Amino acid sequence: MIYPTAIVHPGAKLAEHVSVGAYSIIGEHVEIGEGTVVGPHVVIDGHTRIGAHNRIFQFCSLGEIPQDKKYANEPTRLEIGDHNTIREFCTFNIGTVQDAGVTRLGSHNWIMAYVHIAHDCQVGSHTIMANGATLGGHVHVGDWAFLGGLSGVHQFVRIGAHAMTGFQTRLAQDLPPFVTAAGNPASAHGINSEGLKRRGFSSASIMAIRRAYKTLYKSGLSLEEARDAIQSQVVECAELQPLVDFMLTATRGITR
Repeated sequence: MIYPTAIVHPGAKLAEHVSVGAYSIIGEHVEIGEGTVVGPHVVIDGHTRIGAHNRIFQFCSLGEIPQDKKYANEPTRLEIGDHNTIREFCTFNIGTVQDAGVTRLGSHNWIMAYVHIAHDCQVGSHTIMANGATLGGHVHVGDWAFLGGLSGVHQFVRIGAHAMTGFQTRLAQDLPPFVTAAGNPASAHGINSEGLKRRGFSSASIMAIRRAYKTLYKSGLSLEEARDAIQSQVVECAELQPLVDFMLTATRGITR
């Protein structure tokens, strides 16, 4: 299942039923799990571990060194989970020793063409990144988040679970869970109610999340006051606890 013109280093570890397309290059320290399909003209290098049943389309570059001048050839890593779709021309870099030393992508993600995931990013599972979305270094993205096409995320920004950005959004501050943002610079535009419905959130939970959004964005309260008010609402809706926790640990301010 390895095309004759592909180059696979003898030290690479490929599980059963892995397919490698024409002219692809697999480096020495790469591990690829069962059933993963690597298309033609793909380069996978570095200390990269890829799980099972992923599909990687042509012209991707995975596991190359970071675009960071501080990088000094340390053996940092890229880890990719299972059942991801990674479309054409995507670039994922390994981590740096200035952070955890690993860039991670979870499982069941839908990554469209030309997406860039920089060094030390931590991306959860079930996310969608539309064409041209770009993550600067050290960005954290929660489960079920959606990034619209050509969205740009500044380094060290965190995006909460079930959050969403619109087309060409420039995100320079943390985006809380459930919140939809758009614009350049980004501003909040309500909650991702349709996404929450698709994820199985009840009508009561969505109403509680909408009330929490109004507390954070419409009440005129300071960030600390809004956080305390939302904490009191957790008693009625436990799904709000991740929002409170996110606000407690925000380091770049909240997109408002």
